[in-house]
Amino acid sequence: MRTLMILLRKEFQQIRRNPAILRIIFMMPAVQLLILPLAADYEVKNVNLTVVDNNHSDYSRRLINKLAANDHFTLVGVTDNYKEALVTIEQDKSDIVLTIPPHFDREIIREDEAALHLSANAVNGAKGNIGAAYAQSIIADFNNEIRRELLAMPRMNPAPVIEVTTINRFNDTMAYAIFMVPGILVILVTMVGSFLASLNIVHEKEVGTIEQLNVSPIKKHQFILGKLIPFWLLGFVVLTIGLLIARVVYGIIPEGNLGLIYLFAGVYLLALLGIGLLISTVSETQQQAMLMSFFFMMIFILMGGLYTSIDSMPEWAQVVTRFNPVRYFIEVMRMVIMKGSTFRDILPNLYVIGGMAVFFNGLAILLYRKRS
Repeated sequence: MRTLMILLRKEFQQIRRNPAILRIIFMMPAVQLLILPLAADYEVKNVNLTVVDNNHSDYSRRLINKLAANDHFTLVGVTDNYKEALVTIEQDKSDIVLTIPPHFDREIIREDEAALHLSANAVNGAKGNIGAAYAQSIIADFNNEIRRELLAMPRMNPAPVIEVTTINRFNDTMAYAIFMVPGILVILVTMVGSFLASLNIVHEKEVGTIEQLNVSPIKKHQFILGKLIPFWLLGFVVLTIGLLIARVVYGIIPEGNLGLIYLFAGVYLLALLGIGLLISTVSETQQQAMLMSFFFMMIFILMGGLYTSIDSMPEWAQVVTRFNPVRYFIEVMRMVIMKGSTFRDILPNLYVIGGMAVFFNGLAILLYRKRS
């Protein structure tokens, strides 16, 4: 323990003397957590809409006004020429083109059905597809309004109308900040812990102090623990800063026990720092360590379920995500913060992360060699 305490004192003094590390630890998570949740929004807004109105009836005007009044759409223009409307898509002025046929009103009244045509700009596939889905939903609502009006006419018997009311569990207002902040906080903890740990041993190699450590009577596990524990504690600092910002700025209060988050974070940081130390052990320069860390971080982040649901990924990708530690922490953060999950609920994820922590740290100890 005395040898370990001396190593820890040395590591904390190195961190204190490096202002860049302190800025990364305290400023980067705060700034990014204030900015990223406001920009990372799955909701598609400001869908530019052009309408080709070949009918010019009361029904077509009502449909156009209903679309224009929706917050998701911005009405670019109304024309009676479909080719002109397609030009607006080619010029990226429109995302959706709605074509109303010439006999739209007559088909509704006499034939009880009418066809509309939607053209979506698929260059931005997400905006085009979701914008088209919004338009279809509004058109379906407009269809129900017209149907109720026609059924209410004296010449016809009124029919019952079924209304469906939706209630959202755990995030009743569908606020994206509540959904995104826990995941973004996991990414920030991951980036800080991984990058700093991966540069640690490499820094000793580049400045030459690794030779002094190699000739000293320090065992490998003491050396690895001396490198791991400081950044393990600093990971809790980053997590605490993030939770405070989530509480003060976004009003996010965990539904579950806050201690469960710190418990899982402690095991998660062990696994993550083990990966960073493993990278640092096999790298000879800080540039190599940075490139390797960036490679793994991109995979961890993009396949962690933050921006793309894991259930929507191909089967092979879902198998790959089982070896991604970020996935499990994001799930646990959302479970505890949004659902109020208990220790029993997060236990399967805790077993997986615990196994990763033992594997990566054990591998880092085995691969480290005292050599000149």
